Amino acid sequence: MSILVDENTRVAVCGITGKSGAFHAKQCLDYGTKIVAGITPGKGGQKTEDDVPIFNSVGESVENEGVDTALIFVPPMVAAESIMECIDCNVKLVVCISEGIPVRDMVEVNAKLERSNTRLIGPNCPGIITPGRCKIGIMPAYIHRPGPVGIVSRSGTLTYEAVWQVTQRGSGQSTCIGIGGDPIVGTTHLDAIKMFNDDPETEAIIVIGEIGGDSEEVAANYVKEHVKKPVAAFIAGLTAPKGRRMGHAGAIVSGKSGIAESKLAALRDAGVAIAETPTKIADALFSIYRG
Repeated sequence: MSILVDENTRVAVCGITGKSGAFHAKQCLDYGTKIVAGITPGKGGQKTEDDVPIFNSVGESVENEGVDTALIFVPPMVAAESIMECIDCNVKLVVCISEGIPVRDMVEVNAKLERSNTRLIGPNCPGIITPGRCKIGIMPAYIHRPGPVGIVSRSGTLTYEAVWQVTQRGSGQSTCIGIGGDPIVGTTHLDAIKMFNDDPETEAIIVIGEIGGDSEEVAANYVKEHVKKPVAAFIAGLTAPKGRRMGHAGAIVSGKSGIAESKLAALRDAGVAIAETPTKIADALFSIYRG
């Protein structure tokens, strides 16, 4: 069983005529994802090289193609507007790859999300994949394999590292979610862990975090109280200088807030197996999981 997406998910790509949108839409199509529409204002009525119909608005794609999910590849200054258009059209899931969205714009998006039935993944993320069934994002497909391990991560590259390690061990993934590393994101570690915990086909969970914010501590508290499945984690940024941004906009430590040590302590207290380095993520999981 997957979470959030499967072979029946109907996807519209916002920005499908742009360089990145066109390239990754084709990769998703080749994987088997149902890309049923593209959105580019002013180009409605046209089709892509892969015969995907283009619409001027998200609303038109919902009305004509039954779109329930949007994949966003638009410039950062208009990305929030694109997300909010999806919310207004009651799109169930929005995956925003765009990075560099102003925090002020995301505050407005977040407020609107809280009053809606739409779930946002991202922004500044690799997306979501249920191996063998649906890929909505920019992740390399070949490293994934269907299986029982759910993965949630703030880092795209560390997601791929964990996926490849699990695949190399002969196991596979139920669903992988890159939630993004910005200060304000739609789906959190806690959200993903709750879904994995409720999914009967996810037998074990990998959590990848980094310095900044308290998402990992909040998730650790939930794991301690509610999760009986094996959980392993890696936290990036243990040696990062305080007050300096490290890669992601959300990966910044101020004083004692968001430090790696506090995240690791909370996870250990919850019984989570800790990987000391990125190369040991699968080792940490399989030290407590025999699936």
